[in-house]
Amino acid sequence: MHVTLVHVQVKPEHIDDFIAATRLNHLASVQEAGNRRFDVLQVPDNPSQFLLYEVYASAEDAAAHKQTAHYLTWRDTVADWMAQPRQGVPYKALFPEA
Repeated sequence: MHVTLVHVQVKPEHIDDFIAATRLNHLASVQEAGNRRFDVLQVPDNPSQFLLYEVYASAEDAAAHKQTAHYLTWRDTVADWMAQPRQGVPYKALFPEA
């Protein structure tokens, strides 16, 4: 499995916009053949801070996600709403074992 945690800090005035755009990306992403999870989390005491938990069957599936129309639309839509560039941190999945 290929796991990436994407840390996102959104400008406060764009929180609702970000949630709406990210919901559309989530709904399309979970339909991808290689997708295993695509969770969107928000920090309760800092609502402008988000974490996207993305799990794909392989690195190739994760790379294919970055070529989809829904991802490209999301990326371009939310770019100016971020307080700082998003940071994706890859992880090696240990458990559950594939």
